[in-house]
Amino acid sequence: MDWYDSIFEMIDMRSFSNLWFWIGLAVMWSTASHWVMGIPFDMVTRARRLGGQAEHDLNDITRINVNRLLYITDISGLWILAIGCFFLSGMAMLGFFYGIEFAQALFLLGFPMSVVGLVNLATAHKIRAQGAQGRDIARHLNRSRIIIQVIGMISIFVTALWGMYQNLSIGAL
Repeated sequence: MDWYDSIFEMIDMRSFSNLWFWIGLAVMWSTASHWVMGIPFDMVTRARRLGGQAEHDLNDITRINVNRLLYITDISGLWILAIGCFFLSGMAMLGFFYGIEFAQALFLLGFPMSVVGLVNLATAHKIRAQGAQGRDIARHLNRSRIIIQVIGMISIFVTALWGMYQNLSIGAL
Protein backbone atom coordinates (compact mmCIF):
# COMPACT_ATOMS: atom_id res chain seq x y z
CA MET A 1 0.00 0.00 0.00
CA ASP A 2 1.52 3.34 -0.98
CA TRP A 3 1.15 6.69 0.80
CA TYR A 4 -1.67 7.80 -1.52
CA ASP A 5 -3.84 4.83 -0.56
CA SER A 6 -2.99 5.32 3.11
CA ILE A 7 -4.10 8.95 3.06
CA PHE A 8 -7.34 8.27 1.23
CA GLU A 9 -8.10 5.35 3.52
CA MET A 10 -7.60 7.58 6.54
CA ILE A 11 -9.53 10.55 5.09
CA ASP A 12 -12.81 9.52 3.52
CA MET A 13 -13.14 11.58 0.35
CA ARG A 14 -16.84 10.87 -0.07
CA SER A 15 -18.84 13.89 1.01
CA PHE A 16 -21.84 12.56 2.88
CA SER A 17 -19.91 10.09 5.03
CA ASN A 18 -17.29 12.69 5.92
CA LEU A 19 -17.58 14.37 9.32
CA TRP A 20 -15.98 17.56 7.95
CA PHE A 21 -18.82 17.99 5.45
CA TRP A 22 -21.40 17.98 8.26
CA ILE A 23 -19.31 20.32 10.40
CA GLY A 24 -18.99 22.68 7.42
CA LEU A 25 -22.75 22.50 6.82
CA ALA A 26 -23.48 23.41 10.45
CA VAL A 27 -20.97 26.28 10.45
CA MET A 28 -22.32 27.58 7.13
CA TRP A 29 -25.89 27.76 8.39
CA SER A 30 -25.04 29.18 11.80
CA THR A 31 -23.00 31.89 10.09
CA ALA A 32 -25.75 32.61 7.55
CA SER A 33 -28.35 33.05 10.28
CA HIS A 34 -26.08 35.21 12.43
CA TRP A 35 -24.85 37.57 9.68
CA VAL A 36 -28.09 38.75 8.07
CA MET A 37 -27.23 40.97 5.12
CA GLY A 38 -23.68 41.23 6.47
CA ILE A 39 -24.89 42.64 9.79
CA PRO A 40 -24.21 40.64 12.97
CA PHE A 41 -27.52 39.84 14.62
CA ASP A 42 -26.24 40.67 18.11
CA MET A 43 -26.13 44.30 16.92
CA VAL A 44 -29.81 44.11 16.04
CA THR A 45 -30.66 42.68 19.45
CA ARG A 46 -28.57 45.29 21.27
CA ALA A 47 -30.13 48.14 19.26
CA ARG A 48 -33.61 46.88 20.08
CA ARG A 49 -32.85 46.51 23.76
CA LEU A 50 -30.74 49.60 24.42
CA GLY A 51 -31.62 52.10 21.68
CA GLY A 52 -29.53 55.26 21.59
CA GLN A 53 -25.99 54.80 20.28
CA ALA A 54 -26.55 51.09 19.54
CA GLU A 55 -29.52 51.98 17.34
CA HIS A 56 -27.50 54.70 15.62
CA ASP A 57 -24.70 52.19 14.95
CA LEU A 58 -27.24 49.72 13.50
CA ASN A 59 -28.61 52.44 11.20
CA ASP A 60 -25.09 53.25 9.99
CA ILE A 61 -23.97 49.68 9.33
CA THR A 62 -27.27 48.89 7.65
CA ARG A 63 -26.98 51.92 5.39
CA ILE A 64 -23.43 50.91 4.45
CA ASN A 65 -24.35 47.28 3.75
CA VAL A 66 -27.52 48.15 1.83
CA ASN A 67 -25.58 50.57 -0.38
CA ARG A 68 -22.78 48.03 -0.87
CA LEU A 69 -25.12 45.15 -1.76
CA LEU A 70 -27.25 47.19 -4.15
CA TYR A 71 -24.18 48.76 -5.80
CA ILE A 72 -22.68 45.31 -6.45
CA THR A 73 -26.02 44.13 -7.82
CA ASP A 74 -26.36 47.15 -10.10
CA ILE A 75 -22.81 46.87 -11.44
CA SER A 76 -22.36 43.12 -11.83
CA GLY A 77 -25.65 41.50 -10.88
CA LEU A 78 -26.24 39.86 -14.25
CA TRP A 79 -22.74 38.39 -14.31
CA ILE A 80 -23.11 37.04 -10.78
CA LEU A 81 -26.48 35.54 -11.72
CA ALA A 82 -25.09 33.96 -14.89
CA ILE A 83 -22.03 32.49 -13.17
CA GLY A 84 -24.14 31.27 -10.24
CA CYS A 85 -26.68 29.60 -12.53
CA PHE A 86 -23.84 28.04 -14.56
CA PHE A 87 -22.19 26.68 -11.43
CA LEU A 88 -25.42 25.38 -9.87
CA SER A 89 -26.72 23.77 -13.04
CA GLY A 90 -23.31 22.20 -13.65
CA MET A 91 -23.20 20.78 -10.12
CA ALA A 92 -26.80 19.52 -10.42
CA MET A 93 -26.03 17.81 -13.73
CA LEU A 94 -22.73 16.31 -12.55
CA GLY A 95 -24.23 15.27 -9.25
CA PHE A 96 -27.64 13.93 -10.01
CA PHE A 97 -27.31 12.86 -13.64
CA TYR A 98 -23.73 11.52 -13.60
CA GLY A 99 -23.79 10.46 -9.94
CA ILE A 100 -20.74 12.36 -8.66
CA GLU A 101 -21.22 12.64 -4.90
CA PHE A 102 -18.94 15.67 -4.46
CA ALA A 103 -21.03 17.62 -7.00
CA GLN A 104 -24.21 16.61 -5.17
CA ALA A 105 -22.73 17.95 -1.94
CA LEU A 106 -21.70 21.23 -3.57
CA PHE A 107 -25.17 21.64 -5.06
CA LEU A 108 -26.85 20.93 -1.71
CA LEU A 109 -24.64 23.58 -0.14
CA GLY A 110 -24.79 26.15 -2.94
CA PHE A 111 -28.44 26.16 -3.99
CA PRO A 112 -29.91 27.09 -0.58
CA MET A 113 -27.19 29.71 -0.08
CA SER A 114 -28.16 31.31 -3.38
CA VAL A 115 -31.72 31.57 -2.03
CA VAL A 116 -30.29 33.18 1.13
CA GLY A 117 -28.49 35.68 -1.11
CA LEU A 118 -31.79 36.54 -2.78
CA VAL A 119 -33.45 36.99 0.64
CA ASN A 120 -30.67 39.38 1.67
CA LEU A 121 -31.01 41.27 -1.60
CA ALA A 122 -34.79 41.59 -1.22
CA THR A 123 -34.31 42.86 2.34
CA ALA A 124 -31.83 45.47 1.13
CA HIS A 125 -34.31 46.65 -1.50
CA LYS A 126 -37.12 46.90 1.10
CA ILE A 127 -34.97 48.83 3.55
CA ARG A 128 -33.88 51.33 0.89
CA ALA A 129 -37.36 51.71 -0.62
CA GLN A 130 -38.97 52.38 2.76
CA GLY A 131 -36.10 54.46 4.09
CA ALA A 132 -36.28 52.32 7.23
CA GLN A 133 -34.61 53.48 10.42
CA GLY A 134 -34.27 52.08 13.93
CA ARG A 135 -36.99 49.60 14.86
CA ASP A 136 -38.07 49.16 11.24
CA ILE A 137 -34.57 48.01 10.30
CA ALA A 138 -34.56 45.60 13.24
CA ARG A 139 -37.96 44.25 12.15
CA HIS A 140 -36.79 43.70 8.55
CA LEU A 141 -33.58 42.01 9.66
CA ASN A 142 -35.43 39.83 12.16
CA ARG A 143 -37.90 38.71 9.49
CA SER A 144 -35.02 37.93 7.12
CA ARG A 145 -33.25 35.95 9.82
CA ILE A 146 -36.33 33.82 10.44
CA ILE A 147 -36.69 33.15 6.69
CA ILE A 148 -32.99 32.21 6.48
CA GLN A 149 -33.36 29.88 9.46
CA VAL A 150 -36.36 28.15 7.85
CA ILE A 151 -34.39 27.75 4.61
CA GLY A 152 -31.52 26.34 6.67
CA MET A 153 -33.75 23.83 8.47
CA ILE A 154 -35.23 22.61 5.20
CA SER A 155 -31.79 22.47 3.60
CA ILE A 156 -30.24 20.50 6.47
CA PHE A 157 -33.21 18.09 6.46
CA VAL A 158 -33.01 17.48 2.70
CA THR A 159 -29.21 17.16 2.82
CA ALA A 160 -29.41 14.71 5.72
CA LEU A 161 -32.01 12.60 3.91
CA TRP A 162 -29.99 12.57 0.70
CA GLY A 163 -26.77 11.85 2.60
CA MET A 164 -28.36 8.92 4.44
CA TYR A 165 -29.70 7.58 1.16
CA GLN A 166 -26.26 7.87 -0.45
CA ASN A 167 -24.50 6.24 2.49
CA LEU A 168 -26.99 3.38 2.69
CA SER A 169 -27.15 2.70 -1.03
CA ILE A 170 -23.41 2.94 -1.70
CA GLY A 171 -22.41 1.47 1.66
CA ALA A 172 -24.50 -1.64 0.94
CA LEU A 173 -22.43 -2.34 -2.17
